[in-house]
This record gives sequence, C-alpha cells and structure tokens, in this order.
Amino acid sequence: VQLQASGGGLVQAGGSLRLSCAASGRTFSNYDMGWFRQAPGKEREFVAAITWNTGLTYYADSVKGRFTISKDNAKNTIFLQLNNLTPEDTAVYYCAARIRTWDFPRVEVTSYGYWGQGTQVTVSS
Repeated sequence: VQLQASGGGLVQAGGSLRLSCAASGRTFSNYDMGWFRQAPGKEREFVAAITWNTGLTYYADSVKGRFTISKDNAKNTIFLQLNNLTPEDTAVYYCAARIRTWDFPRVEVTSYGYWGQGTQVTVSS
C-alpha cells in the first residue's frame, strides 16, 4: 500500500485548503481511510475517517462542521476539505489506511497500518 498526500500550504485564518491522498497498491474496498495531524511538540491526533466501500464518515469534535472527508473511487483518492481554518489547525497532515474490521471508526494512531508522508498546513493569523 502506498499513500501520497498533497495539497498543503500557507493560508490565512478563515481560508480553505483541499488535501488529497492518492492510494495505490491494493484494492481498497475493504479499507478504512483516515486523516491525522501532528502539530509541533504535540502527539499525532485523529481528524477524520471514511469507509472506502460505503462512504461512512466520522470527525473529531475539533473539526466537525469545518472539515469534510470524501473519496473518489475511480481515482483511488481521498480528500480532506479544510474550511474556516484557524492557527490551531497548523500541523503536518497525514493520510492513513487500515484493513476494515467490524468496528468503525477507529481513531487511534496504532489502528492504522499504512501511512503517507504528510503535507504541511500552516495557518497565519
């Protein structure tokens, strides 16, 4: 499994970005996909997740209503739309994948076995 994240950048508070994660190497219909982020000096934290087959989604409370996770099956790509950004959203954002089990969502870093390289999001005040 290979995951390639992109789309990060520098944006002013209140602005928007769209992150992409291109997945390859497997058929992903039985995978869950997630976005995590890690700010300087902090632990990596869960942001959002989506099931590849049904499109069921789940969000961390801190981003609910501002971020949207979605997928494009034909392109094997998931997206994270980031709206109304604040400086507290500044972090490296990572996409991740896990083989689907009976429980969704899983928010622990250790539940995901495959990771992309991360893309930096910086929000200025």
